[in-house]
Amino acid sequence: MNGRGGRRNPYELTDDSPVYVISVAAQLSGLHPQTLRQYDRMGLVSPDRTAGRGRRYSARDIELLRQVQELSQDEGINLAGIKRIIELENQVQALQARIAELQQAVDGATAAMRQREAQVHASYRRDLVPYQDVHQPGALVVWRPKKRRD
Repeated sequence: MNGRGGRRNPYELTDDSPVYVISVAAQLSGLHPQTLRQYDRMGLVSPDRTAGRGRRYSARDIELLRQVQELSQDEGINLAGIKRIIELENQVQALQARIAELQQAVDGATAAMRQREAQVHASYRRDLVPYQDVHQPGALVVWRPKKRRD
């Protein structure tokens, strides 16, 4: 899965734009075209396909190919391990996106709650003044007017 979403302008080039044929992608990544085919079959890198089934790689695919090569050659990780690493990194990205989405929802709910709270506070009667007895904190004080003596 390479996360390609719809673009507003079909001619706009992004890191996800599938523009490189396999020979150019091989050169840019420093790998043999047959290696790219193998990685595609294994699901390590999934380039877009043309109508004639030809592979088209994006700049993001090239970066991923370089990462696979580095993990394999420099770190000595086998291809199954690399595939799992890529899957986990994709999962982390998806979870981070979901966290950001949920954080926006929480922020929106918090703002709405504060707004409602402010509306409630604005509706309080201003002619009533709270009274607190210093000798009995928390006590409820009820005021009753004295009866008049005529």
